[in-house]
Amino acid sequence: MKTVFECAEAFLHTTSIEEKLTLTHQAWHNWQLGKLNVNTSQPVLAISEVKFPNKPMLLAPRAMPNRKLTTAAGIAAFFHAIAHVEFMAISLAWDLLYRFRGLPEQFYQDWLQVADEEAQHFELLQAHLHTMNIQYGDLPAHNGLWDHAVDTADDLLGRLAMVPRCMEARGLDVTPALITKFEAMGDQTSVALLTRILTDEVGHVERGSHWFKFVCHQQGYVSEDKYKALINHYYRGGRPKGPFNREMRIIAGFSHTELDWLER
Repeated sequence: MKTVFECAEAFLHTTSIEEKLTLTHQAWHNWQLGKLNVNTSQPVLAISEVKFPNKPMLLAPRAMPNRKLTTAAGIAAFFHAIAHVEFMAISLAWDLLYRFRGLPEQFYQDWLQVADEEAQHFELLQAHLHTMNIQYGDLPAHNGLWDHAVDTADDLLGRLAMVPRCMEARGLDVTPALITKFEAMGDQTSVALLTRILTDEVGHVERGSHWFKFVCHQQGYVSEDKYKALINHYYRGGRPKGPFNREMRIIAGFSHTELDWLER
């Protein structure tokens, strides 16, 4: 029987987008059939060995061109950027379950399911981009997302704080207003797509919160204090900027204390 870690290694070490998507869906299907396990004695390969497609060209976040939703080109660029976030989120979920061993089986199931859902999002966005006559990789994308993984390659709590509970949680703050904009434009296809992504992302952030609290309890930390310390340590640029969607973040496992601290 194959292990989930063998599947993860295959995903992380191919440059092919199609292979990554196929491997992700196959792995989740096989997990549900009981055909994968979490037993392994194989070493974890360095995060520097993770491979990505040759395109898109990656730029520093500040070097990315501005995009406005008032033009067709701006809307295409916006959805290309969202596709990049979702594509990187597949890799982030796989790397999380690959790099950190010895956790309950439910941990690996949760993040494999997240990887599969992120792959579904990416495929929906690919199809949406095709209606605008572009494909993923045609435009530049920013390189900041994977930096969080590299920074926390040896720190599970840091990874959970910075990826689901920071990067992904930001989507809960900004996406509702974007949905409202597309509704005002009469673009129901974009509304449906963004609504689907937002609904799933609440669950992804909640899983991050659940496992963050679980590991904090295991290691003897007060989760709220540890979250503040990790954000202060890893976040580039001080502290995440608001406004924050308190209602959705509470559903996704944030405490009022954490949100009060973020909003200070």
